[in-house]
Amino acid sequence: MIMGERGDVMVIDPDVCIACESCVPYCPVGAISVKEEHVEINQVQCVECGVCLRAAVCSVDAIVEPALQWPRTLRALFSNPITVFEETGVAGRGTDEIKSNDVTGRYRRGEAGFGIEMGRPGTGTTFRQVQQMTMALAKIGGQFEKENPLTTLLSNLDTGTIREDVLDERVLTAIVEFKVPIRRVGEVLKTLKEIEKELDTVFSVDYISRPEADGSLPAVEAAKRIGYEVSSHVKICTGLGRPKID
Repeated sequence: MIMGERGDVMVIDPDVCIACESCVPYCPVGAISVKEEHVEINQVQCVECGVCLRAAVCSVDAIVEPALQWPRTLRALFSNPITVFEETGVAGRGTDEIKSNDVTGRYRRGEAGFGIEMGRPGTGTTFRQVQQMTMALAKIGGQFEKENPLTTLLSNLDTGTIREDVLDERVLTAIVEFKVPIRRVGEVLKTLKEIEKELDTVFSVDYISRPEADGSLPAVEAAKRIGYEVSSHVKICTGLGRPKID
């Protein structure tokens, strides 16, 4: 990541723009709008995803993307799904296990893994809202995945606090990835229901565990025991070619 002062941001050159509005519907967070005789990008709302530029819909090339500087760089890293994080080598916002459905041995038998995907096109999120989630999960013993890009921003793994200098950065999505013992699945789901009321964004839940030797699925059974209906159409990844992890 590039360290330095806050630098330039995605802009539309008012001297070149002809206000054709072709770029407006391409913004996933509604940050582009018409202002007088040209189109303008709301810099607070913009997540630096680059969709408006990559769509190549501007006939006069009025959209300009200068080099971003810290902490604005985080907006692009977390909002563009093809970026690779230098710290983790991960493309996208989660690990191979959560995002690529591969079997990498992160989750041992007796453990349940979670990926909380916060924000979506149309809503987005901020790291301040993500911190509300990470602090709540830290209180119940969530063990944050070290190779998840978001974890590199945590200033304290035990409390779930995020670096102060990035809290107000806005991104399209961010994934909180962690694991707990199977016996604590109920605590996690209860915490998620409580924190939902405090957040001004949306989130979805990825839930994973290793099957037992007899083929039973402990993560499914744990959810059923606390009253959740679980679809029988679960995804089972075999991890062919990977070393066996007990």
